[in-house]
Amino acid sequence: MSAEAINTFEPAQSKGISSTTLGMLLTTVILVTGWMLPLRDYITPRAGLGYWLGIIGGSLMVLLLIYPLRKRVRAFAFLGSARIWFQIHMILGVAGPLAILYHCTYRMGATNSNVALWSMIIVSGSGLVGRYLYSRIHFGLYGSRANLDEIHYQASKIRLEGTGAGRLLPGFAERLDSAEKSIFFSLPAVPKAASALILWMSAKIRIRFFIQSSLNKAAQSSKTIADQKQKLKSAALRYAEARLAAARRVAEFQSCERLFGLWHVLHLPLFGMLLVAGIAHVIAVNLY
Repeated sequence: MSAEAINTFEPAQSKGISSTTLGMLLTTVILVTGWMLPLRDYITPRAGLGYWLGIIGGSLMVLLLIYPLRKRVRAFAFLGSARIWFQIHMILGVAGPLAILYHCTYRMGATNSNVALWSMIIVSGSGLVGRYLYSRIHFGLYGSRANLDEIHYQASKIRLEGTGAGRLLPGFAERLDSAEKSIFFSLPAVPKAASALILWMSAKIRIRFFIQSSLNKAAQSSKTIADQKQKLKSAALRYAEARLAAARRVAEFQSCERLFGLWHVLHLPLFGMLLVAGIAHVIAVNLY
């Protein structure tokens, strides 16, 4: 078993941790830290640091309006490219709610405060859903919009990178082909993205068991395979997961595209509700 043979399983691999992943990790750390710390012992929403966190968080949420204005109104072109403001929009959409959560010390308050808080949580949750749908129909977070032909091409390219796999694990290619077809033609009775996700998870489990059992059997009659078993297993799993992920992307693309259009219709009214609730909260706090 040569290194070249093992490498027939290997799709192109990206290296390093993306900025999106780092951002998610940092956000999680800040979120969990605030939940675990006794913030009420150090912060009060009505004065000092807590008060200014509320001002900062509210201001950041208002600045979220710049991206849609820059995107749709030509008069705002002097502010810079829409792509840059999209990146800023994503950052502000995380930083603002985090500041507000620290401002309220993760606790409920008066009715107007609760309405503003839950409006923010709903809008933030909507933003996360939109971020996911956006990533499924674009090449990367800030990439160009994909189309179905491009996604089919990517899936075919990954398939060609593993043309030698059948020689190493008999039946492996056929099982992957079958799993791909089941994901491509996911049940029409349920949303395509949901059914593709379920079939993708099921296929991953079946393929994993197949690779493990096939290698165990092959290792009994081949010392070379036995010596390379772990490396071969890892390579086969990476290749299989790349193909199944590409199949899922093809299957869910059109569904996510439709859902993203619907999300756009809903997200703006939700943000408007947040602005009204936030303004009402500020007025109530300063008047009473």
